[in-house]
Amino acid sequence: MANMLAMKCPRCQEGDLFDTPTFSFKKPFDMPEKCPHCEQDYMPEPGFYYGAMFISYIFMGWFCLLFVMFFHWVLGWGMAASFGLLIAVCIVLFVYIFRLARSIWINIVVKYDPSKAKHKHA
Repeated sequence: MANMLAMKCPRCQEGDLFDTPTFSFKKPFDMPEKCPHCEQDYMPEPGFYYGAMFISYIFMGWFCLLFVMFFHWVLGWGMAASFGLLIAVCIVLFVYIFRLARSIWINIVVKYDPSKAKHKHA
């Protein structure tokens, strides 16, 4: 689970899944083709990350519902203010959620291989 949140290679847990830091808006969607440590292919087939869209959609759907319900019903904010804040939060978190969904998806498909962990460091 920590590997998914750290956005590291699922096979060796060392290489980064993305070229830039997590909250970087410079090249936010660029991924290297392979892991620099174990050479795991990050793009195994065309449309591979299609499943990540479903993960993102489910997560964001629940997040948006709970966020607006909390601010509207618990804190007593108006509906327009609750949605306005939601939009602002979603703009800030968009890149993170996109990356997290891809990290979860590749971790579902590719399993950890301890023999690859120190591939280039041995």
